Amino acid sequence: MKQDNVIKILFIEDAVEDAEQVISLLRNHGVAVRPARAANPDELEKACQELTPDVVLVNPDTRQLTVADAARRMETSGKDFALVALVTRMDDDIVGDMFEQGVHGIALRSRPEQLVQVVRREFDALGMRRSVRRLKNALRESERRCDALLASSRDPIAYVHDGMHVRANQAYLEIFGYDSFEDIEGLTLLDMVAPEHAAAFKGLLKRLAKGEKPPERIKLKALRADSEVFDASVEFSQATFEGEACLQIVFRRQVQVVDAALKEQLLRDPATGLFHRTHMLKLIDDAISAAADGEAGQALLLVEPDNWKTVIGNIGMANTDNLMATIATRITESLGEHAVAGRLGERTIGILLDHHSDEQVNARVDALHKLATDSVFEAGAHSITLTFGIGGSLLGERNASTQLLLEQADEALRSAQSRGVGASQIHDPAARDKAEAERERQWLELVQRALTEEGFVLYQQQIISLQDADGDFSEILLRMEGPNGEVTPGYFLPVAERNGLMSAVDRWVIQRAINMLAERKNEAQAFNMFVKLSAQSLTDPTLVAWLREQLQANRLKQGALVLEMPESKVLTSLKPAQAFVSQLKPLGVAFALEQFGSGLNSFQLLRHVDADYLKIDRNFMADLPQQEDNRAKIADICRQARELNKITVAEWVEDAASTSILFACGVDFVQGNFLREPEKVLTAGGAGRPPVRAVS
Repeated sequence: MKQDNVIKILFIEDAVEDAEQVISLLRNHGVAVRPARAANPDELEKACQELTPDVVLVNPDTRQLTVADAARRMETSGKDFALVALVTRMDDDIVGDMFEQGVHGIALRSRPEQLVQVVRREFDALGMRRSVRRLKNALRESERRCDALLASSRDPIAYVHDGMHVRANQAYLEIFGYDSFEDIEGLTLLDMVAPEHAAAFKGLLKRLAKGEKPPERIKLKALRADSEVFDASVEFSQATFEGEACLQIVFRRQVQVVDAALKEQLLRDPATGLFHRTHMLKLIDDAISAAADGEAGQALLLVEPDNWKTVIGNIGMANTDNLMATIATRITESLGEHAVAGRLGERTIGILLDHHSDEQVNARVDALHKLATDSVFEAGAHSITLTFGIGGSLLGERNASTQLLLEQADEALRSAQSRGVGASQIHDPAARDKAEAERERQWLELVQRALTEEGFVLYQQQIISLQDADGDFSEILLRMEGPNGEVTPGYFLPVAERNGLMSAVDRWVIQRAINMLAERKNEAQAFNMFVKLSAQSLTDPTLVAWLREQLQANRLKQGALVLEMPESKVLTSLKPAQAFVSQLKPLGVAFALEQFGSGLNSFQLLRHVDADYLKIDRNFMADLPQQEDNRAKIADICRQARELNKITVAEWVEDAASTSILFACGVDFVQGNFLREPEKVLTAGGAGRPPVRAVS
C-alpha cells in the first residue's frame, strides 16, 4: 500500500468506541486509515505533533474541546488539514454554526455512505491544495531557471505582451542592433518586421490574441535598428511573464533547412514504421490539451497480440520485430482519416483517434478485431494467425491527464485480456457506473466458473520463526485462473463479496488446505497453515458443522489449521466473530487477527475474541529502519502479546534491516517476499503437484 494513500485521521472524541466504529466503517469501504484520538487540549497537541493529521473528525459534544477551540489549536500548528464535524443530526442552525466555528465539511454518523464520501472528498481537496502548492513552488523555480537560461541563451528570445516587449535577452538585442532593453521597451513587435511583411504579421498577432494556436515557425524579413533588413525565421510559443500570459518569440537569422522526409523519418520507430514512443506521447499530450479546452471526440486505443508468449515460442524471438512490422502495416492501412498510430511498448500499439463519436470508436475496435481474424501475419519464414486484445479510453475533460489516460487505457486492456482472447474494453469517463456494472458482471461470471470448474489457484508463503519455534508455518494465498493467465485477489474477491459468494470461496480454500494438511499430518515436523476467512463466513450457519465434519474425517493435529481475519472486519462483526471463534477452540482450530494494531485500542478486542496469533499491521513495516515511532509501537505490541501468551507475526517484511529490528522488538514470526516468495501448491485439477516457485 502506498503511504500517500493512507489517510491520517485525528478523532476528537470522548469515547474510544465511537472512533473505532468510524475507523471500521472507513476500512470496510476501502479507505486506509492511520488513526489517533484526542479528548482534551493536551492530547490534541501531542497527537498533532506525532501524527500530523490529514483529516480531523471532531465531535461537537466533546466535553473538553469545542469545535472552535479545536480549529484554533489546529491552525496554530501551521499544517494544512481538513476539519470535519461529525454530527448526529443536521439542520440549518447546526450547519451554519459548524461552518462559523471553522469546519470544512459536515458528516452524519447515521449516514455511513455520506460520511465516507465527505472524508474522501476532504482528503482529495487536501491533496489538491498540497499539489497546487508544490506546483507553484515548482513553477517559481522553473521561472527562475528559465530566466537564467534566457539571459545566457545564444538564441534571440523575447517575451511579448499585447504586442509590446516585456523581456528580451542580449542575443535578441544584438541581432536587432540595440544596446540595452530600455532601447526596445517602448517598441512593438511590429517594429522589428520589415514593411512588406508587417500587414501579414499584424494579422497573425491578432489571431493569436484571440486564442488561435501559434504556428510552429514562419519566415519573414526582419528590420534592424540601423534599417538593415535580413531574412529570419520566427518561432512562437505560449509563456507567462510575471504571472501574465504572453508570447515567447525566437528570431533566427539563419534557418537550417532540414529535409522533410528525414524529419519525418526521425519521428518513426525503425522496426515498425509507426511513430516512436516519444512522439506518440507528444501527440497524446496535444490531445490532452485540446480536451482540457473542451474539445470532444477523442480516444486512445491500445492494441496487443493475444498470447504473446505462445506466439514468440512459435516464431522465435528473432522474428518479433518482423511480426510487429507486419501488424503495424496492416493497422496503418486500415486507419483512414482522424487517426494516428504509434508504438508505445514492445508489443503495444497506441492509436489516437480524433473526431470520433462513441459509436465510431466501437466500430473502429470491431474493425481491428476483424482485421486480425481475417489476416495472415508474416514473421520471417513464418505465417501465423492472431487475435488482438484491445483496451482504450475515451478522452474528455474529466480525464484530461496524460498519465491518467494511459492508466485507464492500460487497465481496460488488461481487464479485456483477463477475459480471454479477442476481447476488448473501452473506458468511458462519462459513464463510469455503466462500465463498472458491465465489468462486475464479467468478473462475477469468472468467479462462478472458478467455483464450479476448479478455477482457483493456491499459493503458499512460508512464515519464518525468529524465535526457533518448532514446525513449518505457511499462509495460503488465493489466485484465480483466468482465460489469459492468473488473476490476483484484488480483482475478483470484492466482486465475490458484493455478490454473496465469499463463504463459498472460503470453503473452497479451507477444503484444499485441510487436504494438504492431512497429507502431511504424519510427518515428524508439525505443519501449520494460515487461511484467510471473510466476514460473510461468520454468518454462515452451516460452516462450523461442515468444518467439524472435515476435521474429524482427516484427524488433523491441534492448531494445524489457523483461520485469520483483519482486525477491522472482526470489530464490525464482533458478536458473530466472538461466537465463531469460541466454536473453533473445541475443534482444534487456531485463530489469527490480521492488521493488528491498526485500531485505537487493539488489545481491548482480545477481551472479546480469543485470538492465538496477532499479525501486526503491515503499515508499520513501511520504511521501518527510519520510523522510530513504528519500531516503538511494534515493540509495545510484542510486550503486551507475550504477557497475554499470544504469538506475533510481522507481514510484508521486505529487507534484512527490518528483519533484524523485528527480532530486537521481540516478534515471533516474519513473512514477506524478501524472505520467501509464494510457491504454487495447487492448480485447477492439479492437486498434489510439487511446489513451483512463482513471483507474486
